[in-house]
Amino acid sequence: MPTIRVEMIEGRTPEQKKALAQALTQAVVATLGSKPEAVDVLMFDVPRGDWATGGVLWSEKT
Repeated sequence: MPTIRVEMIEGRTPEQKKALAQALTQAVVATLGSKPEAVDVLMFDVPRGDWATGGVLWSEKT
């Protein structure tokens, strides 16, 4: 059973998350031959203050 973990900065809509889950599931089915019902997608929303790129917190970016 493939499990995909997605970590992203918070703020995506439920519709965007649904579309992402569907697209990732379809990609796993097409690539690995898994059944859709065997693919798990876990999504984790990370607050902007808990994510940094290049040493800069996303909460400090304009």
